[in-house]
Amino acid sequence: MPNSSVPWDTIFAILETWQQDLEKQGIDLPSVSNLAFEAETDTYRPWVVLVSTVISLRTKDAVTLSSSRRLLAKAPTPEALVKLTKDEIAQSIYPAGFYRTKAEHLHTIADLLIHQYDGKVPDTLEVLLSLPGVGRKTANLVLSEGFGQDAICVDTHVHRICNRTGWVVTKVPEETEQALRHILPRPYWRRINWLLVQFGQQICRPQSPLCSQCPLTSFCKRQGVSKSR
Repeated sequence: MPNSSVPWDTIFAILETWQQDLEKQGIDLPSVSNLAFEAETDTYRPWVVLVSTVISLRTKDAVTLSSSRRLLAKAPTPEALVKLTKDEIAQSIYPAGFYRTKAEHLHTIADLLIHQYDGKVPDTLEVLLSLPGVGRKTANLVLSEGFGQDAICVDTHVHRICNRTGWVVTKVPEETEQALRHILPRPYWRRINWLLVQFGQQICRPQSPLCSQCPLTSFCKRQGVSKSR
């Protein structure tokens, strides 16, 4: 059962202080959050988040950032993207993982947005999930980062950390999302992803987490951790 007694206010205060220290060291936000922050208008932001999140799957942050910027410079709208060939899209996002498959998905998404949604990114989970290459992680990130809605985006970092600490006991990210919906105060829904993604990259790594440097040691059960540093 999920742990309903987690001191979320304290945990998020610690994580936000830790994240601010990272910023002082010149370490950027996760790539999609960074691009969303840079987006100049509310109408442009959902498109930026959708494109960059599709590119980000199984791709390192630095590659996601550079690939997304290259493509968005050529295709700041669905109308502009659909005019590119799939090879041109693939070349723009290379070396992102599965770049040719992602190019196919992005071209199809742009075409669907133009012909079915007046060129706009949908703002509901159900419709976003109907787009090719869009799963719950991508859809929830578009809702939270793109539209500012209360949505919980659970990727591998969020899933791993929430289980390792014992905050939830789940087997797959979808179960973690549902568990967090029951125990995580709504004001934290949007923030949990970008905070834990950075934390998972820097401290709570998949293998040999840096437990000696972890500011959340008092709140962690270290489930499944056999070796740490």
